[in-house]
Amino acid sequence: MTPETLLNRVSSILDQSGLRQGALFHEASGTHLMRHESLTSQNATVYRPLLCLILQGAKDVGTSAKTLTVRAGQSLIVSHALPVLSRITEAAPETPYIALVFPLDLGLLRTLAPDVLPWSDTRPSDPFSIHLCDTDEEVEDALRRYYGQCEVDSARRLLAPITAREIHARLLMGPHGETLHRLLWHESTASRIFQATRDIQIHLAKTIIVTELARNVGMSSSAFFEQFKAVTGTSPLQYQKDLRLLRAREALQTSSAKVSEIAFGVGYESSAQFSREYSRKFGRSPRKDRELVPVE
Repeated sequence: MTPETLLNRVSSILDQSGLRQGALFHEASGTHLMRHESLTSQNATVYRPLLCLILQGAKDVGTSAKTLTVRAGQSLIVSHALPVLSRITEAAPETPYIALVFPLDLGLLRTLAPDVLPWSDTRPSDPFSIHLCDTDEEVEDALRRYYGQCEVDSARRLLAPITAREIHARLLMGPHGETLHRLLWHESTASRIFQATRDIQIHLAKTIIVTELARNVGMSSSAFFEQFKAVTGTSPLQYQKDLRLLRAREALQTSSAKVSEIAFGVGYESSAQFSREYSRKFGRSPRKDRELVPVE
Protein backbone atom coordinates (compact mmCIF):
# COMPACT_ATOMS: atom_id res chain seq x y z
CA MET A 1 0.00 0.00 0.00
CA THR A 2 1.54 3.29 -1.08
CA PRO A 3 1.86 6.28 1.25
CA GLU A 4 -0.47 8.27 -1.02
CA THR A 5 -3.41 6.01 -0.17
CA LEU A 6 -3.24 6.81 3.55
CA LEU A 7 -2.31 10.40 2.69
CA ASN A 8 -5.47 10.76 0.60
CA ARG A 9 -7.66 9.36 3.36
CA VAL A 10 -6.20 11.67 6.01
CA SER A 11 -6.37 14.64 3.62
CA SER A 12 -10.04 13.87 3.01
CA ILE A 13 -10.77 13.88 6.76
CA LEU A 14 -8.99 17.22 7.11
CA ASP A 15 -10.90 18.65 4.12
CA GLN A 16 -14.23 17.55 5.57
CA SER A 17 -13.35 19.25 8.86
CA GLY A 18 -12.57 22.50 7.08
CA LEU A 19 -9.12 22.67 8.69
CA ARG A 20 -6.51 24.16 6.38
CA GLN A 21 -3.81 24.85 8.97
CA GLY A 22 -3.17 23.38 12.40
CA ALA A 23 -4.11 20.26 14.36
CA LEU A 24 -7.37 18.32 14.50
CA PHE A 25 -8.46 15.81 17.11
CA HIS A 26 -10.35 13.17 15.12
CA GLU A 27 -12.79 11.97 17.76
CA ALA A 28 -13.98 8.89 15.87
CA SER A 29 -10.48 7.41 15.70
CA GLY A 30 -8.97 8.97 18.82
CA THR A 31 -6.05 10.27 16.76
CA HIS A 32 -4.62 13.70 16.01
CA LEU A 33 -4.18 14.92 12.42
CA MET A 34 -1.98 17.84 11.37
CA ARG A 35 -1.76 19.98 8.26
CA HIS A 36 0.46 23.03 7.72
CA GLU A 37 0.89 24.90 4.46
CA SER A 38 3.96 26.83 5.63
CA LEU A 39 7.01 26.37 7.83
CA THR A 40 6.57 26.92 11.55
CA SER A 41 8.68 28.34 14.33
CA GLN A 42 9.86 26.07 17.12
CA ASN A 43 7.07 24.68 19.30
CA ALA A 44 7.42 23.11 22.75
CA THR A 45 5.06 20.35 23.88
CA VAL A 46 4.94 17.03 25.70
CA TYR A 47 4.87 13.83 23.65
CA ARG A 48 3.36 10.84 25.42
CA PRO A 49 3.75 7.26 24.19
CA LEU A 50 2.65 7.53 20.57
CA LEU A 51 3.19 6.62 16.94
CA CYS A 52 3.62 9.53 14.52
CA LEU A 53 3.54 9.06 10.74
CA ILE A 54 4.74 11.82 8.42
CA LEU A 55 2.68 11.52 5.26
CA GLN A 56 3.92 14.63 3.48
CA GLY A 57 6.56 17.26 4.25
CA ALA A 58 9.11 17.07 7.06
CA LYS A 59 9.78 18.28 10.58
CA ASP A 60 12.53 18.39 13.19
CA VAL A 61 11.71 16.94 16.59
CA GLY A 62 13.76 16.29 19.69
CA THR A 63 15.13 17.76 22.88
CA SER A 64 17.67 20.51 23.48
CA ALA A 65 20.37 17.81 23.34
CA LYS A 66 19.27 15.77 20.31
CA THR A 67 17.14 16.48 17.24
CA LEU A 68 15.83 14.12 14.56
CA THR A 69 14.53 15.04 11.12
CA VAL A 70 11.42 13.08 10.14
CA ARG A 71 10.40 13.01 6.47
CA ALA A 72 7.48 11.73 4.42
CA GLY A 73 7.39 7.93 4.48
CA GLN A 74 8.97 7.78 7.93
CA SER A 75 7.48 7.26 11.37
CA LEU A 76 8.62 7.69 14.91
CA ILE A 77 7.74 6.04 18.18
CA VAL A 78 7.92 8.01 21.41
CA SER A 79 8.16 5.54 24.26
CA HIS A 80 8.23 7.92 27.25
CA ALA A 81 6.46 11.14 28.21
CA LEU A 82 8.96 13.57 26.76
CA PRO A 83 9.13 17.39 26.62
CA VAL A 84 10.11 18.04 23.02
CA LEU A 85 10.88 20.90 20.67
CA SER A 86 9.58 20.60 17.11
CA ARG A 87 9.24 22.68 13.98
CA ILE A 88 7.97 21.96 10.49
CA THR A 89 10.80 22.28 7.98
CA GLU A 90 9.12 21.27 4.72
CA ALA A 91 5.65 22.53 3.74
CA ALA A 92 4.01 24.58 0.99
CA PRO A 93 0.42 25.44 -0.04
CA GLU A 94 0.55 22.95 -2.92
CA THR A 95 2.25 20.23 -0.82
CA PRO A 96 1.36 20.88 2.83
CA TYR A 97 2.91 19.06 5.75
CA ILE A 98 0.49 16.29 6.75
CA ALA A 99 0.94 13.88 9.65
CA LEU A 100 -1.03 11.71 12.04
CA VAL A 101 -0.49 10.80 15.68
CA PHE A 102 -1.80 7.47 16.97
CA PRO A 103 -1.67 7.18 20.80
CA LEU A 104 -0.20 3.94 22.09
CA ASP A 105 -2.04 1.77 24.61
CA LEU A 106 0.74 0.40 26.83
CA GLY A 107 -1.66 -2.02 28.52
CA LEU A 108 -2.59 -3.52 25.16
CA LEU A 109 1.07 -3.73 24.13
CA ARG A 110 1.86 -5.64 27.33
CA THR A 111 -0.85 -8.22 26.62
CA LEU A 112 0.42 -8.73 23.08
CA ALA A 113 4.17 -8.76 23.74
CA PRO A 114 4.43 -12.35 25.10
CA ASP A 115 3.12 -13.71 21.79
CA VAL A 116 5.69 -11.86 19.68
CA LEU A 117 8.93 -13.62 18.81
CA PRO A 118 11.83 -12.47 21.01
CA TRP A 119 13.76 -9.53 19.66
CA SER A 120 17.56 -9.32 19.63
CA ASP A 121 19.02 -9.18 23.13
CA THR A 122 22.11 -7.31 21.99
CA ARG A 123 22.73 -3.92 23.51
CA PRO A 124 20.72 -1.29 21.55
CA SER A 125 22.84 1.23 19.72
CA ASP A 126 20.69 4.15 20.88
CA PRO A 127 18.50 4.14 24.01
CA PHE A 128 16.90 7.51 23.15
CA SER A 129 13.12 7.35 23.69
CA ILE A 130 12.34 8.66 20.19
CA HIS A 131 12.88 5.94 17.59
CA LEU A 132 12.78 6.84 13.89
CA CYS A 133 12.51 4.48 10.92
CA ASP A 134 10.85 4.04 7.54
CA THR A 135 7.14 3.39 7.99
CA ASP A 136 6.15 -0.27 7.93
CA GLU A 137 3.80 -0.78 4.96
CA GLU A 138 1.66 -3.22 6.96
CA VAL A 139 1.17 -0.64 9.71
CA GLU A 140 0.29 1.97 7.12
CA ASP A 141 -2.27 -0.33 5.50
CA ALA A 142 -3.80 -1.13 8.89
CA LEU A 143 -4.12 2.57 9.64
CA ARG A 144 -5.80 3.17 6.29
CA ARG A 145 -8.36 0.48 7.10
CA TYR A 146 -8.74 1.79 10.65
CA TYR A 147 -9.74 5.27 9.46
CA GLY A 148 -12.19 3.76 6.99
CA GLN A 149 -13.80 1.65 9.73
CA CYS A 150 -14.09 4.68 12.03
CA GLU A 151 -16.32 6.44 9.49
CA VAL A 152 -19.19 3.95 9.96
CA ASP A 153 -20.85 3.47 13.35
CA SER A 154 -21.13 -0.33 13.23
CA ALA A 155 -17.60 -0.77 11.84
CA ARG A 156 -16.22 1.64 14.44
CA ARG A 157 -17.73 -0.44 17.23
CA LEU A 158 -16.99 -3.91 15.83
CA LEU A 159 -13.97 -3.69 13.52
CA ALA A 160 -11.94 -0.64 14.54
CA PRO A 161 -10.94 -2.11 17.96
CA ILE A 162 -9.68 -5.24 16.18
CA THR A 163 -7.65 -3.15 13.74
CA ALA A 164 -6.28 -1.00 16.57
CA ARG A 165 -5.09 -4.23 18.17
CA GLU A 166 -3.51 -5.23 14.86
CA ILE A 167 -1.68 -1.90 14.65
CA HIS A 168 -0.18 -2.43 18.11
CA ALA A 169 0.79 -6.00 17.22
CA ARG A 170 2.46 -4.95 13.98
CA LEU A 171 4.42 -2.28 15.81
CA LEU A 172 5.76 -4.97 18.13
CA MET A 173 6.69 -7.17 15.17
CA GLY A 174 8.16 -4.40 13.03
CA PRO A 175 11.19 -2.10 13.16
CA HIS A 176 9.82 -0.22 16.17
CA GLY A 177 9.51 -3.48 18.10
CA GLU A 178 12.84 -3.37 19.93
CA THR A 179 12.11 0.08 21.36
CA LEU A 180 8.70 -1.04 22.59
CA HIS A 181 9.96 -4.32 24.04
CA ARG A 182 12.62 -2.49 26.03
CA LEU A 183 9.91 -0.29 27.50
CA LEU A 184 7.56 -3.18 28.32
CA TRP A 185 10.13 -5.47 29.94
CA HIS A 186 9.79 -4.48 33.60
CA GLU A 187 13.46 -5.06 34.44
CA SER A 188 14.83 -3.03 31.52
CA THR A 189 16.53 0.34 31.90
CA ALA A 190 13.90 1.93 29.64
CA SER A 191 11.14 0.59 31.89
CA ARG A 192 12.85 1.92 35.02
CA ILE A 193 13.33 5.36 33.48
CA PHE A 194 9.68 5.29 32.40
CA GLN A 195 8.73 4.73 36.06
CA ALA A 196 10.94 7.63 37.13
CA THR A 197 9.43 9.99 34.55
CA ARG A 198 5.97 8.99 35.70
CA ASP A 199 6.91 9.76 39.32
CA ILE A 200 8.19 13.19 38.28
CA GLN A 201 4.94 13.91 36.43
CA ILE A 202 2.77 12.81 39.36
CA HIS A 203 4.74 14.90 41.87
CA LEU A 204 5.62 17.75 39.53
CA ALA A 205 5.68 20.46 42.23
CA LYS A 206 7.98 18.41 44.48
CA THR A 207 11.70 19.13 44.56
CA ILE A 208 13.64 16.37 42.82
CA ILE A 209 16.17 14.35 44.78
CA VAL A 210 18.04 12.23 42.27
CA THR A 211 19.20 9.70 44.86
CA GLU A 212 15.57 9.03 45.84
CA LEU A 213 14.45 8.61 42.23
CA ALA A 214 17.34 6.22 41.61
CA ARG A 215 16.63 4.20 44.73
CA ASN A 216 12.92 3.95 43.87
CA VAL A 217 13.75 2.28 40.54
CA GLY A 218 16.58 0.11 41.89
CA MET A 219 19.55 1.91 40.32
CA SER A 220 22.66 3.63 41.59
CA SER A 221 22.59 7.42 41.38
CA SER A 222 25.37 7.59 38.79
CA ALA A 223 23.83 4.88 36.56
CA PHE A 224 20.37 6.44 36.91
CA PHE A 225 21.58 9.91 35.92
CA GLU A 226 23.48 8.56 32.92
CA GLN A 227 20.62 6.40 31.68
CA PHE A 228 17.96 9.03 32.32
CA LYS A 229 19.83 11.44 30.07
CA ALA A 230 20.41 8.74 27.45
CA VAL A 231 16.70 7.85 27.29
CA THR A 232 15.11 11.31 27.60
CA GLY A 233 17.87 13.47 26.15
CA THR A 234 17.99 15.63 29.26
CA SER A 235 18.79 15.54 32.99
CA PRO A 236 16.11 14.82 35.62
CA LEU A 237 16.15 18.45 36.78
CA GLN A 238 15.83 19.85 33.26
CA TYR A 239 13.12 17.28 32.47
CA GLN A 240 11.11 18.50 35.46
CA LYS A 241 11.68 22.15 34.55
CA ASP A 242 10.48 21.59 30.99
CA LEU A 243 7.38 19.76 32.22
CA ARG A 244 6.63 22.51 34.75
CA LEU A 245 6.86 25.22 32.11
CA LEU A 246 4.69 23.29 29.66
CA ARG A 247 2.11 22.56 32.36
CA ALA A 248 2.14 26.26 33.30
CA ARG A 249 1.70 27.30 29.67
CA GLU A 250 -1.33 25.04 29.35
CA ALA A 251 -2.81 26.57 32.52
CA LEU A 252 -2.19 30.09 31.21
CA GLN A 253 -4.05 29.28 28.01
CA THR A 254 -6.96 27.42 29.58
CA SER A 255 -7.62 29.15 32.92
CA SER A 256 -7.96 32.63 34.39
CA ALA A 257 -5.67 31.94 37.35
CA LYS A 258 -3.05 34.55 38.21
CA VAL A 259 0.45 34.04 36.85
CA SER A 260 1.82 33.78 40.38
CA GLU A 261 -0.76 31.12 41.30
CA ILE A 262 0.18 29.06 38.26
CA ALA A 263 3.88 29.42 39.04
CA PHE A 264 3.45 28.21 42.61
CA GLY A 265 1.11 25.46 41.47
CA VAL A 266 3.78 23.82 39.30
CA GLY A 267 6.47 24.11 41.97
CA TYR A 268 8.15 27.50 41.58
CA GLU A 269 8.89 29.35 44.81
CA SER A 270 9.55 32.64 43.02
CA SER A 271 7.22 34.23 40.50
CA ALA A 272 10.12 36.28 39.12
CA GLN A 273 12.20 33.17 38.50
CA PHE A 274 9.23 31.51 36.81
CA SER A 275 8.78 34.50 34.48
CA ARG A 276 12.48 34.54 33.58
CA GLU A 277 12.59 30.83 32.76
CA TYR A 278 9.26 30.96 30.93
CA SER A 279 10.48 33.84 28.75
CA ARG A 280 13.73 32.04 28.05
CA LYS A 281 11.91 28.90 26.87
CA PHE A 282 8.98 30.38 24.94
CA GLY A 283 10.41 33.72 23.81
CA ARG A 284 7.85 35.88 25.61
CA SER A 285 6.65 36.53 29.15
CA PRO A 286 3.77 34.53 30.66
CA ARG A 287 1.46 37.56 30.52
CA LYS A 288 2.35 38.32 26.91
CA ASP A 289 1.90 34.66 25.97
CA ARG A 290 -1.56 34.65 27.54
CA GLU A 291 -2.55 37.78 25.62
CA LEU A 292 -1.74 36.00 22.34
CA VAL A 293 -4.18 33.15 22.98
CA PRO A 294 -7.03 33.42 20.40
CA VAL A 295 -10.40 34.39 21.84
CA GLU A 296 -13.02 31.80 20.85
